[in-house]
Amino acid sequence: MRESFETIKPGDERLIWSGAVSLQHESGWVMPWRLPHKDLALFPPQPLQDCAAMPSGVRLRFATDAETLEFHTEPMPGASNLDLYAGDALLSTVAFEAGETAAQFDGLPKGMKTLELWLPTAVPFRLRAVQLPVGARLERSEDRRPKWITYGSSITHCLGAGSPSFTWPGVVARAKGLNLLSLGYGGQCHADPMLARLMRDLPADFVSVKIGINIQGHGSLNIRSFLPAVIGTLVTIREKHPDIPLVVCSPIWSPPRETAPNAAGMSLEIMRQQVAKAVDILRERGDKLLYYVDGLKLFGPEHAEFLPDLVHPDAEGYLILGRNFVREVFDRIGVQLPSETKATQH
Repeated sequence: MRESFETIKPGDERLIWSGAVSLQHESGWVMPWRLPHKDLALFPPQPLQDCAAMPSGVRLRFATDAETLEFHTEPMPGASNLDLYAGDALLSTVAFEAGETAAQFDGLPKGMKTLELWLPTAVPFRLRAVQLPVGARLERSEDRRPKWITYGSSITHCLGAGSPSFTWPGVVARAKGLNLLSLGYGGQCHADPMLARLMRDLPADFVSVKIGINIQGHGSLNIRSFLPAVIGTLVTIREKHPDIPLVVCSPIWSPPRETAPNAAGMSLEIMRQQVAKAVDILRERGDKLLYYVDGLKLFGPEHAEFLPDLVHPDAEGYLILGRNFVREVFDRIGVQLPSETKATQH
C-alpha cells in the first residue's frame, strides 16, 4: 500500500455493497454473499452456497473526488476482472490473476462522482482496504434506483460473460437504471422454497424469475411436481410483494433438450407450457402484474451461433439476451417502474 494514500477499512459505512444479500465480516476483510451468510445451513446443497459466494452483479459503490484508487483484497482465488463505472460510463476494466491482491485505477474524472466497482462473476471477493490519495473526499452515495431481483440458473449467473457488468442482468440494469440483485446460481435454480422466501423478504420494486433449465437437466422435478413448484414460488414472492411487476421467463433454447424428455419425463417444450400455465392460473385469480415471457423470445434458434455448448450463451449471446429482455419486458409488455425505489424492507 502506498504511503501517500489514505486507507479506508472495508467495513467503512461510506462503502455500499449494492447487489449483496449479506456481508461476512472477518478480521481484516469483508466479503459479499448472495445468500444470508449466517443462515447458509438453510440453503443446501454445497454447490448453491459456493455459487452464492461468487458476487455476480454485486457492486461496491461510493462517491469520491479521487483521481486514482487502489482496491486491496485477500489473494484472489482465480483469474477474473473488475469493471469501474462513474455513473453510466465505464471508466476501466482491470484484469487480475490468481493470487493477486491489488487492483489500481488511474486517470479517473476530476471532481466528485459516484463510482461503482462491478465485482467478479466467478470468484469470491474479499476486500481488505480501499486506498485513495490523502486529502481526497469519500462519501456515501445512496442508490435510489428501483430495486430489481432476478432469479435463475447459470444462464443468469453468467460465468461466461465478457466482464462483470456485461452479464445479461447487468445489461438490463444499466439500460433501465435499476439497482440489481442477481440470484443466478450455476446449476442451482430448482424452485427451492428457501429461495422463494428470500425473494419474498428482500425489498424489491420488480422481480423476475427464469426457471426450468436446471430442473430439466437434473431431473429434480417431474410433471407432477413442476407446476406446483412454480406456482408455490410465485405465490410465496407475492406474500410480501403483492403490487409490483413479477415477470416469469421459461427456458431459452437448448437443442438437445427441446423435445427429448429427461428421466423425469420433462422436455423444455413441456416446461414452457407448464410455466405459461402457472402464470395463466394466477392471472385468472386476479394477479394482473404477473407476466409470462417465452424463453425463445429471449434467445431462440436464430441465435445458435452464440450458444457454443448448446446450453449457455457466450459473451455476445449474453448481450443479446439482455437486449431482448429489455425489448420483451419493457417495450412489448410495457412493465412500468417508479423513477426511484419505493421498496421497503419487510
